[in-house]
Amino acid sequence: MRYFKLIDLLCALGLMAGAIPVAAQTADTSKYNHQDVFGPMTWPVTGENTRSAGGQPSPNYWQNRADYQIKATLNEGRDTTINGEVTITYTNNSPDKLDYLWLQLDQNLFRPDSRGAATTPVTGDRFDVRGFSRGGYHIGTVTVTCKGETYTATPVITDARMQLRLNTPLDGKGEKIQIKINYDFAIPFYGADRMGRKKFKQGYVYEIAQWYPRMCVYDDVEGWNTLPYMGLGEFYCEYGNFDYYITAPADMIVVGSGDLQNPEEVLSPTQISRLAKAKTSDKTEMIIKASEVGKAATRPFKGTLTWHFKMENSRDIAWGASNAFIWDAAQVNFPSGRKGIAMSAYPIESAGNDAWGRSTEYLKHSMEIYSKGYFEYPWNSAVNVSGVALGMEYPGAIFCLSNLKKGQLWGDVTHEIGHNWFPMIVGSNERKYMWMDEGFNTFINEYASQQFNNGEYNDTTKQAQNILASFRNSKDPLMTAPEAIGLNDYGQYYNKTALGLNMLRNVVLGPERFDYAFREYIKHWAFKHPLPYDLFRAINDAAGEDLNWFWKPWFFTTWKLDQAITSVKYVKDNAANGAMITLTNNEKMAMPVDLKITQANGKTEIIHLPVNIWQRSGTWTFKYPSVSAIKTIVIDPAHELPDINLKNNIYKSE
Repeated sequence: MRYFKLIDLLCALGLMAGAIPVAAQTADTSKYNHQDVFGPMTWPVTGENTRSAGGQPSPNYWQNRADYQIKATLNEGRDTTINGEVTITYTNNSPDKLDYLWLQLDQNLFRPDSRGAATTPVTGDRFDVRGFSRGGYHIGTVTVTCKGETYTATPVITDARMQLRLNTPLDGKGEKIQIKINYDFAIPFYGADRMGRKKFKQGYVYEIAQWYPRMCVYDDVEGWNTLPYMGLGEFYCEYGNFDYYITAPADMIVVGSGDLQNPEEVLSPTQISRLAKAKTSDKTEMIIKASEVGKAATRPFKGTLTWHFKMENSRDIAWGASNAFIWDAAQVNFPSGRKGIAMSAYPIESAGNDAWGRSTEYLKHSMEIYSKGYFEYPWNSAVNVSGVALGMEYPGAIFCLSNLKKGQLWGDVTHEIGHNWFPMIVGSNERKYMWMDEGFNTFINEYASQQFNNGEYNDTTKQAQNILASFRNSKDPLMTAPEAIGLNDYGQYYNKTALGLNMLRNVVLGPERFDYAFREYIKHWAFKHPLPYDLFRAINDAAGEDLNWFWKPWFFTTWKLDQAITSVKYVKDNAANGAMITLTNNEKMAMPVDLKITQANGKTEIIHLPVNIWQRSGTWTFKYPSVSAIKTIVIDPAHELPDINLKNNIYKSE
């Protein structure tokens, strides 16, 4: 490094006899510590090198698999029930021998003695888990087949989890085991805002999810993931193929995840013909019209019917059933040239051109936007069901509240189907890291709203300051697990995460670099199980930027941002000689600084200062080549950053 004498440095800055002193605001009044932000950081590493330093699955990465065949019957009555039999073929691709298996029993959340019921506030909350007398699974016979031996297993049930202790350990590296379980449960009216039943004029609408015992994930990070389902925290599931059969009263329409295998057995010739037309129409086509609901000609069947669906390489499935359904559909056009179908099923109360009459349009365009921007939708169909759930997502099936209209319905539809990318394609652990699905999805929803129908529902008011309001007082960082976060704070999983990604895209990296890195992350972790650290490494690597100074404060702390203009002095008291502008970083976070500077001669320009100005301290002085007096300076003129004190973001000449 070249050695500079002090006199040379001062001359270079133009600071001789008329030198301008640096502002007095220093570490004495600032909370900022550059070592906290830019100090060394080490992310955890998994054993056996299953994940690369560049944030990708390594050649040693493994993942177990669960394939399901399910046969279930919907029995209407005072306590409408589901009776089912599930056969799970579980493949242990890990290097470990497993002495026991763990399964999720999500319906046990609705037992009156569940952990979720016990931890629901007296005042209730959005999920309002209370339990009811018939709630929860009744597990019948459990049969295990492995290594040529079939035997009855005695399950050990703890709240919403079930352990099966094996007679012989299940070997790793591809060994298979088959589990067959008979079960039943009563459908709750309000299933924690994720499923349930609701009565409409022409019948009940059933939204059925978390409806079969399913495998817990055994992964390379924690082994068995057995955190119980308690309401707010969602799900972590293995991928596999689903082959399922739903037997329901013959006057009902059943819609669900995946592709209907037997339309000729459950639909009328007219419905089959209309469905075929919809598959080639960009305009919404009616399969069952409002005037046809409940008519004998619409459902010319007696007794019960069995609907057969298949879905491949999915982590879950859900379905809806009702004798009150209006049903419509339209073609979906994917970037590869492949075609799919978007559908909606809703009661007459939801109908109307300003309401669910546009649901399929919203669904179709959302699927096309996300497929083009991020990763092509891998399945053939998706359906939106109107019912009791405010909004809930499953692969190929979403549930939205029945009375939503216009922008509210658009927002709900594009958000819930957006979840098919996070976490249905990129299979993160929702039970522990809620921000990795809700926040990423909220982020991509913004861009869908900008693109849909020339921005019909684009919200231009969602600037950083508005978003800041939802998390600025939170005492819990984003890495807090859902069941441990403040009951009024979980909205930050959505808004704070999305804001963070927007800041990286629009302020730190720029759209081109960020979008490429984000798509690389999605591509490498599609149908796999990324950790937060895989995301951090992947974006750092593909964008070519060490962003650890951002990941740590934004996701692991509740640190705030407060950038300020401290002083403006002219060199030798003459604006024509340039201005020395001093900035301070008053809070613990750091971000790049954008300044909009307007001179008295009318010249306006944006100055970009990288985050590196804060690497050594919380005060930075730079020379701006002014030629006339500076009239105003504004920090963050595009309102991209959640600065907690806007008063010190503006300088105005006296």
